[in-house]
Amino acid sequence: MQVDDNKRYDDINVTPMVDLYLVLLLIFIIMTTAGVQGVKVNLPKSGKPSKLEGPKMQAITIDNQGNVKLNAVTVTLAALESQLGALKARTPEFPVVVRGDSQTQYQTIMNVLDVLGRLNISQIGLATKPAK
Repeated sequence: MQVDDNKRYDDINVTPMVDLYLVLLLIFIIMTTAGVQGVKVNLPKSGKPSKLEGPKMQAITIDNQGNVKLNAVTVTLAALESQLGALKARTPEFPVVVRGDSQTQYQTIMNVLDVLGRLNISQIGLATKPAK
């Protein structure tokens, strides 16, 4: 078999052309997002800065003896419910973090969660320690 070096090729290699289009597309995307700017406006000035105060987070801690503490003050479950109920009457939504000792009875933590459920408190977090 002889190979003719003067034979014309009918195929066009489009790979370099596709690479060029992709690079141009990438440059176009970067340049359009970098060029987006906001509209400048002249903002009004206030007389006195107001302090925005949101609801204070409540911390419920259950130690390994089963003692329940609301913000470091030991309370019973009934007192916990009445204090959180009074706070809910003043502030409808506030966050609560439940911190339970790893050696405590699980039932005590469930009792605290039941109190939070009866009060319809929805912003509840359970504190944990990251695994080593």
